[in-house]
Order: sequence, then C-alpha cells, then structure tokens
Amino acid sequence: QVQLVESGGGLVQAGGSLRLSCAASGRTFSGYTMGWFRQAPGKEREFVAAISWRGDRIYYADSMKGRFTISRDNAKNTVYLQMNSLKPEDTAVYACAAGQTRSGTEYYEYDYWGRGTRVTVSS
Repeated sequence: QVQLVESGGGLVQAGGSLRLSCAASGRTFSGYTMGWFRQAPGKEREFVAAISWRGDRIYYADSMKGRFTISRDNAKNTVYLQMNSLKPEDTAVYACAAGQTRSGTEYYEYDYWGRGTRVTVSS
C-alpha cells in the first residue's frame, strides 16, 4: 500500500512562493509516478504536474510552466512542488497522487491520493 501526506500549504501574497511536500510511505511506492492536482472552489480538479520514478519524464500544465517545479527525492520518499510567482487564481487545495502510469496527466491514472493541502493566494 501507499499512503501520501501533503504539507506546506498556507496563505501567501500574490507573487510569493510556497513549497509543497508530499511524503509517501509503503513498500509499493517504488516505481510510481507522482503527480500534483489542484481543485479550486466551484471548479473541477486540474492537473498541475507529474514526474516519473526516475525523473526522466516530467509534465506540467501550460498554466504552471515557468512558475511551478516538480521534483522528487526517492531516498526520502518525498515529492515536492515549488510554486513561484503565485497568483490568486492558484488558490486551491493541492493534492498529490501516486500511480503506475507512463504519463500521469489525468486524475484517473492514479491509484493513491493524499488528502490535500490548502493554498490561498491573496491579492
């Protein structure tokens, strides 16, 4: 089994930065693609970024490119999302996910989900 716990969310002013972490546990974590998704009030779940086990495949939603960076430290069983130049539109609950997939840009590709961490960007 895989269990995921996000942290690092909070309140930040527009233009600021946050670094989200997702700690994974479980023997089956090895080899999993990890992804970040977000959901804002009144909106559908949105893909943010994904990274393969070896880090050789990385994907970003167009609106995140140049601002967000996904990375992982497999020795620590942790995936990160560095969020820079934050905008009010980035306000959402951010959740990490793990799955055995070659891509990872769609929510249904994932088998395990964290409960999410809230990010609020003020004007």
